[in-house]
Amino acid sequence: MHFSSRPVIRRSALTASCAALALGLYACGSADSLTPTATQPDFGYTTLNLITRDGLKFKDMNRNGQLEPYEDWRLSADARTRDLVSRLTLAEKAGLMMHGTAPVVNDTTGAGTGTAYDLAALKTQINERAISTYITRMSGDAGTMADQYNQIQTLAEQSRLAIPVSISSDPRNHFQYVLGASAGDSGFSKWPETLGFAAIGDASLTRKFGDIARQEYRAAGITVALSPQADLATEPRWARINGTFGEDADLTRAQVQAYIEGFQGGSNGIQTNSVIAVVKHWAGYGAQKSGFDSHNYYGRYATYPGNNFAYHLRPFEGAFAARAGSVMPTYSEPDGPVTIDGIALDQVGAAYDKPLLTGLLRGKYGFDGVIVSDWLIASDCDANCVNGVSSGTPSFVGLGMPWGMESATRLQRFVRAVEAGIDQFGGEDDPGFLIQAVNQGLLPESRLADSAYRVLLQKFRQGLFEHPYVDVSAASRTVGNADFQAQALDAQRRAMVLLQNNDKLLPMTACGKKVWLYDIDPAVARQYGYQVVDTPQAADVAILRVSTPYETLHPNYTFGAMQHEGSLAYVDGNADYEAIKQAAGAPKQIVSVYMDRPAILTNVRDKATAILANFGASDTALFDVLTGKGRPQGKLPFELPSSTAEVEAQLADVPHDTAHPLYPFGYGLTY
Repeated sequence: MHFSSRPVIRRSALTASCAALALGLYACGSADSLTPTATQPDFGYTTLNLITRDGLKFKDMNRNGQLEPYEDWRLSADARTRDLVSRLTLAEKAGLMMHGTAPVVNDTTGAGTGTAYDLAALKTQINERAISTYITRMSGDAGTMADQYNQIQTLAEQSRLAIPVSISSDPRNHFQYVLGASAGDSGFSKWPETLGFAAIGDASLTRKFGDIARQEYRAAGITVALSPQADLATEPRWARINGTFGEDADLTRAQVQAYIEGFQGGSNGIQTNSVIAVVKHWAGYGAQKSGFDSHNYYGRYATYPGNNFAYHLRPFEGAFAARAGSVMPTYSEPDGPVTIDGIALDQVGAAYDKPLLTGLLRGKYGFDGVIVSDWLIASDCDANCVNGVSSGTPSFVGLGMPWGMESATRLQRFVRAVEAGIDQFGGEDDPGFLIQAVNQGLLPESRLADSAYRVLLQKFRQGLFEHPYVDVSAASRTVGNADFQAQALDAQRRAMVLLQNNDKLLPMTACGKKVWLYDIDPAVARQYGYQVVDTPQAADVAILRVSTPYETLHPNYTFGAMQHEGSLAYVDGNADYEAIKQAAGAPKQIVSVYMDRPAILTNVRDKATAILANFGASDTALFDVLTGKGRPQGKLPFELPSSTAEVEAQLADVPHDTAHPLYPFGYGLTY
């Protein structure tokens, strides 16, 4: 492992096995808390002194020379957590409830994007504010990420109790990057979007993907995955469909379960080498009014005209079967009364909804993990956030999503969210409001202790207290290695959905064929033996890569400027549609449509010989499928509507309900 510019680091020279020991009981433990035999763990590297007891080594995390129960790896995670919680100050309990954004140097956006952490700022936050969980939006290579992560853990070992830091990330193994929904890939293996896994419908493949992503995440120092989305894409215009498994509850349930089992290493909950899965967004997020997203003030409402809220809970049953470590509530608030199993939800954002979090999630479903809020739910939404900027470019300054609590103070929002059931606050790095709430008698300190317990228990179960550092050289070898990339490429091919194949055009051998290309790398086509020409008229076949149409209806809002909203139909003037029309000059046309939402293809299928839907695929994957090296096996994870009018008439919370879909859910041809 390579470290640069850090203190002297001691390595524990320890053997892998030791004799069985008869252990005494700590006051906070029990006979059931103790491991009957003790095998010395390999600590790897540490800056901490080691304590020797009975021939075994332990980290002196609080540097007092005594072996405390929380330092004793022979005890159960529960016993160690309870001891550590008993040692926390009020400020430290509040700090554990912050899930901050890891600051980076030269950050001009406030979003935490960059290639190096601001270690001075992190030192202050870790040591003075006791924050030990952060999202990373770094985009450096895996080795750099791993080295930077190790430097953070060195800072953590300098804190009063040496609580290790947990690093979370939005998805990194897919194609589409939208700030706030996904992260730069940093060389991670490139798989189809989750819609592609739903199209393949093979839970074992999704589980395998999760296991590979788990290995890549842990190698780079990422221990928490802010995924998967269990949301249902029942509103076809919704801007967040790309991260879902489609609109069907049963298919999504199976995919969510497999995804989590891959990331967490099975269905037994958090364990050593798990990446904690944060399943989101509890609940009903996919039924957004007009498809607008609740990152935006204008899109804050979810709507249930079909009285179908219960349907949107079913995918989470897969998460609970896999024992997901964490749940993230949705930003959205219902636009009318919702009652489920006799529980009437509050008409506020989900993070403030005690019936939804405590009554339904903790009560009916028995969830005992960490509930982490989505980002900035306690922040103010200023005038630009409410109305959009009148001039200039929207920014993250003044952004907040306190839906249903807009007129409340920040303190009141923190109190209401904690009372509702929130354990951690996404995007927050100021624990002062929680400290103030306890000091003013608005919250009992014991409630903060409950959340601190849940957060720390997962760190112990992941083995972070024993082995927080990662091997930098191993990160470079693991992340995006050739085997992982090959499996990812195969998934890209399999996920494609063959919608149309007139005259059995596909598969199509090169045989010197002349091709006209649109949005495709000519070098890739030439590698497969095709001759690239300049016009459709000179070609034997035109091959195009296009995307589902969208509109930018709210360009003066931070997320509205980035998200795909509005119409799904190809219209004159749309660059992709103009290329499709231009391709009519060729005898045959192949159109591959990237679908982050369900495209309306009514006026495309008469202009194409073959149509393929993809959910994230490289040019190589596409040409493998075109030439028969790979075969499209996907089935549509959502129906494709036939018209805008039918999209507007469907019910936002009901699946498969456009009147005359052009292609139904589950459709897909084969070679």
